[in-house]
Amino acid sequence: MPLPTDKYFEILFRVGSRYYFLAGVIFLLFYVVLKNRIIDHKIQLHFPKYSDYAREILYSSITILIFALVPIIFIYNPDIRPYTTLYQNISDYGVAYYILAFPLMFIIHDTYFYWTHRLMHHKRLFNIMHLVHHKSTNPSPWAAYAFHPLESIVEVGIFVVFLFTIPVHKTHVPLFFLFSIIYNIYGHLGWELYPKGFSKTMIGKWINTSVNHNQHHKYFKGNYGLYTLFWDRVMGTIRPDYDEAFEEVTNR
Repeated sequence: MPLPTDKYFEILFRVGSRYYFLAGVIFLLFYVVLKNRIIDHKIQLHFPKYSDYAREILYSSITILIFALVPIIFIYNPDIRPYTTLYQNISDYGVAYYILAFPLMFIIHDTYFYWTHRLMHHKRLFNIMHLVHHKSTNPSPWAAYAFHPLESIVEVGIFVVFLFTIPVHKTHVPLFFLFSIIYNIYGHLGWELYPKGFSKTMIGKWINTSVNHNQHHKYFKGNYGLYTLFWDRVMGTIRPDYDEAFEEVTNR
């Protein structure tokens, strides 16, 4: 069946405006307005080149084109939609499930990301799928969606996982992915927002930080998590110098 182009452009605008607005405002604030005041607190004290920003925006734009296509295939396709777990009325599963679905989605996405991320670091896949993202060795907020098209397909795959595993209300997806892009931008920010000592607290030791993900971009190895450090700590893939790096940055 032909794709509903009107819906595609509607979703494209929604996903694109969310990325450009959030990443743009954060970039303007940290990299322009406050740059000279907070430069000493930057994780990596130097700044990316303008060509790095341009590359990140270019690949992010391609990613957005791909992300917007997936709902068309799975939600607005009458041959597939009936087989998904998407539902319309909160009363179908109750308010309690509606609320609890968010942490459940959080756990599923965190797990999905860790293992697909580690897989893309395999020597046979890295150059093909993941190298584009790692060209940002000193990432900026624009790197949040800067993926190779093949990696974009993997990343948006979590949307398909949700649609065929747990009941998801029509508002679950946009709200969850709003949170996701905000945390993703923070992970690529280039500054740490959590306070000193946070990485060693009972809760903080399990939470992914901008320093943690910045190390991943800088060294290419270790620190594969998204929202949490659960899998990194359980699987022994967290960098041994992470806590030291976190303290060095937050104590400046």
